[in-house]
Amino acid sequence: MRDFNEKTNERRATDKTSGVGGRFITFEGGEGCGKSTQIRLLAERLRAQGLQVLLTREPGGTALAERIRALVREIGEDPPNARAETLLFLASRAQLVENVVRPALAAGTWVLCDRFADSTFAYQGYGRGLNLTELKALNAFATDGLVPDRTILLDVPPETAAARLRAREQTTQTAADRMERAGDDFHARLKAGFLELAVAEPERFAVIAAEGSVESVAEKVWNSIRHML
Repeated sequence: MRDFNEKTNERRATDKTSGVGGRFITFEGGEGCGKSTQIRLLAERLRAQGLQVLLTREPGGTALAERIRALVREIGEDPPNARAETLLFLASRAQLVENVVRPALAAGTWVLCDRFADSTFAYQGYGRGLNLTELKALNAFATDGLVPDRTILLDVPPETAAARLRAREQTTQTAADRMERAGDDFHARLKAGFLELAVAEPERFAVIAAEGSVESVAEKVWNSIRHML
């Protein structure tokens, strides 16, 4: 049997030469990095170019995946351990990829996803300490080899992220979820992990300093994908 990565690369090459106009762009980063705002602004700008755009998120994006989202983010009496947490995220991703992402890409739609596989590698790998090689193999199974065309990593200093989270809690009158409460050491490992992933795949990642104004960050995001048009 041929190596899975070899088959995945062939599949990606076929997808990109088959005339399909859709592109898959993911947004990554730690808590409070501004993903929700920037992904919305990019969607608006792409639509202004006449493109069909689908916004989705992880975990979530389908009825089943949204129920999984509630399970992994809530603070309950029996929170999932690291391995169970990983498998829940991957189940959500498998459902999203097969039922939403691949059909949209095949129809020529640009798919913008708030988190994808790199969050698993960063949160459960670097953050929780699970084996990255095993995580990547499990993710390849869950996604059937789907890899984003572009990954935008929004990078902010820890103090900026913390201030944004406090402001959001006050504005929405909601408490921090289980991931947001993971602690400073966890989030430091998370930040370092994301940057290490980006260094390993510079062709796919665009690392954007996201502590400036919303408008200036949005312009950086746009400049990082405009060549794809």
